[in-house]
Amino acid sequence: MSARSSGSAEPLATRSGQEENVPTRVLVMSTIGFCIFFAVWVMFAIVAIPVKAEFDLDEGQFALLVAIPILTGSLLRVPFGLLTDRVGGRLVFTSLLLVTAIPTYLISRASGYTQLLVLAFFVGLAGVSFAVGIAWVSVWYPPERQGFALGVFGAGNVGASITKLAAPTLVTLVGVGGLAGGFIPGGWRFVPFVYAIMLVVTALAVWLLVPGRDRRPAVGRTFRDVTRPLGNLRVWRFGLYYIVVFGAYVALALWLPHYYVDVYGVDLRMAGFLTALFILPASLLRPLGGYLSDRLGPRPVTYSAFIVMCMAFIWLSRGVPIRLFTILIIVVGAMMGIGKASVFKYIADYYPRDVGVVGGLVGAVGGLGGFFLPLLFAWAKVKTGDPESTFVVLLASALISLVWLHLVVIKMRRDERRRAGTIDTNTTTKGAI
Repeated sequence: MSARSSGSAEPLATRSGQEENVPTRVLVMSTIGFCIFFAVWVMFAIVAIPVKAEFDLDEGQFALLVAIPILTGSLLRVPFGLLTDRVGGRLVFTSLLLVTAIPTYLISRASGYTQLLVLAFFVGLAGVSFAVGIAWVSVWYPPERQGFALGVFGAGNVGASITKLAAPTLVTLVGVGGLAGGFIPGGWRFVPFVYAIMLVVTALAVWLLVPGRDRRPAVGRTFRDVTRPLGNLRVWRFGLYYIVVFGAYVALALWLPHYYVDVYGVDLRMAGFLTALFILPASLLRPLGGYLSDRLGPRPVTYSAFIVMCMAFIWLSRGVPIRLFTILIIVVGAMMGIGKASVFKYIADYYPRDVGVVGGLVGAVGGLGGFFLPLLFAWAKVKTGDPESTFVVLLASALISLVWLHLVVIKMRRDERRRAGTIDTNTTTKGAI
């Protein structure tokens, strides 16, 4: 029995009207939820700067604290994508909001670096929301609209700008001593306190506003059947592409505030604002990337994004004035926003029944890039003494993906010509006979 007709005695017209309304509710509420999740996931990009001063952290400790949530949010994407396809997105998404609120709140009470690292690991659950949301949204939209719908959901990446714009203000809004006898913490601790409340409120909203009926594409299928696509090299190639458009996006969202402060000497508030200028196009242009991929196909869109990014990284790696730097970073953000959508359109086209698990793996690989890249940035800076080495690392990753994509395109065109030649030969032979 299909999800559209599962055991209901309602009149057909009523069911049809409700069915038309469900995809929009799922898309709107999952996008809002993902926006909040993403703000929490990259919280340490701002919070870790005053934490570094308070606990006297070195560059490596700072980079690890910033990157730890990205590790958790990446490693768990595949199992959560599988779980969503089997249990349903509404339940998994709401539960994830509530569970993530616990370590987020506890960060506001942390008293040492080790404790912060442990809590940061669990706060990384916020990053799992991407795999859950992608699986949840995709089953409610037909293939010809999936690129746009997944692009809209992915625009929830803009939640990172909440952290970049609001967190610096929140840090200074309440004094270090806090309010109400310390019940409301102050200083940098006020940020996770507010975020924990936002997560709980969003969980209630999702549960109340999204209908209880859900689609579960993995029901009735064996684990082996559902996970079979993960053995395909193509899936891992998509994961590499996603490192460039998403992993590098996360890494830069985490690293840029620190970079602006250290290299250009701006204050934390201005660093957050300038970083938000990168985040906004990297998030808000994702629906455009989905639309273009629906119309043109994901390959030319991804190709174009990689080429422009490589050109920008070449300039950035040479060191430029702050104004030109910011313009180039905005261009990079725009290409990442478009490219994130085009990569997931690949997945929807090639694996329409397995978006949860395949999207989970691709998101996991991309997210791991977001974990390792800041560590590589710190390593490259220590080795070279050159802060612009950050963009040499990013240029190398983008070039590898562009070359691999180009080689795949060459092979596909060669195979197409070979097949066309075989058809022509067969046709000629038959005509002669």
